[in-house]
Amino acid sequence: MKFKDYYKIMGLSRDASADEIKRAYRKLARKYHPDVSKEPQAEERFKELGEAYEVLRDTEKRAAYDHLGSSWQPGQDFTPPPNWQGGGFEFHQGAGGPAADHHFSDFFESLFGHTFHAGAGATGAGPRMRGQDQHSKITISLDDAYRGATRIIQLAVPEWDATGGRVMRNHALQVQIPRGVVQGQQIRLAGQGAAGAGGGPRGDLYLEVQLQPHALFKSEGHDIYLNLPLTPWEAALGAHLTVPTLGGNVEVKIPAGSQSGQKLRLKGRGLGSKTRGDQYIVLQIVTPPAMTPAAREFYERMSRELPFNPRSHMGV
Repeated sequence: MKFKDYYKIMGLSRDASADEIKRAYRKLARKYHPDVSKEPQAEERFKELGEAYEVLRDTEKRAAYDHLGSSWQPGQDFTPPPNWQGGGFEFHQGAGGPAADHHFSDFFESLFGHTFHAGAGATGAGPRMRGQDQHSKITISLDDAYRGATRIIQLAVPEWDATGGRVMRNHALQVQIPRGVVQGQQIRLAGQGAAGAGGGPRGDLYLEVQLQPHALFKSEGHDIYLNLPLTPWEAALGAHLTVPTLGGNVEVKIPAGSQSGQKLRLKGRGLGSKTRGDQYIVLQIVTPPAMTPAAREFYERMSRELPFNPRSHMGV
C-alpha cells in the first residue's frame, strides 16, 4: 500500500491547530464536493479530504499518525511498524465529520482498523502512544565545550490543550553541557519532547551542538587548531614560546629551521571526555616590515649574505 500524507492533502503544516484543521476541511470540502464541484477528480479528492480530516481532527488518531514521523513521502510503499498497535479507535460523524458512509483506504485501515460507531465522541479510546521526539539546536562557546557547562534554554514544545487541539507551549529547560562535546553532537534530554497521547509518555528532546567561532582556535572533530605567528629568526634559530590552549598556557619548543605551514602536535589538548583529541599548532612566519632605512639595510645585507632561492624546485 502507499503512504498518505494527510497534512499535505489538506494543505496544512504538521503543527496546525484544531481550528485550522476544521477551517481547511470546510473550505476544501465545499470546493471538491462531487455534487457541485467542477474540479478534475473531485470525488476522489473529496474522499481523500474526508479520510485526512477523520485522522487529523481526532486527538488520539492524529497522535498515532504523527508517531510515524515526518520522513515518509506521499506514494511511498508503506507497511505499519512491527510493534504498531492499530485498531481500537472509534470513528465519529458529529460536527460535519466525514466518517459516515465513507470507505477508507487500505492505508487508513492498516493504521486504525475499520470499526465505525455512529455518533461516537471525538476522541475515542485510542491506544496509549509515546510522544514524538523533538529536535533543536544549542549554540555554545568552544570553552564551554571543553570544560562543560550548564545553560537555561527556552523551547516551544507541542502539547494537547483541553479541547484536544495541539498548541505550542514555551518551556524553560536547564541543560547540562557534557565536557568535550563537539560540533554536530546531539545531547539527549529524556522525556522533554512532545506530549504523548492517551496518557502515553513524552518523547525525548535532542539538541544538536553548534560551536561559536573562537578568536584563536578552530575545531575539527575532537582536534583543535591554532595558528601561531613566528618571527623569521624564531623559525630559523628555534625558540621556546608560551602558547595558549583551551586548558591554559603551555611552553612549546619551536625546532630550528621551522617553516610556515609546519604543524606541531600537543597530545591530549583537544576536545573529549574520557579521551581528548589533540591540539595542532600551525606555524606561520611573519616578516617584519622594512619601515626604516636601518631595517631596509638589514634586509639588503641578508640578501647578500644569505643567498637563498625558495623557488629553485620550480626551475626558475
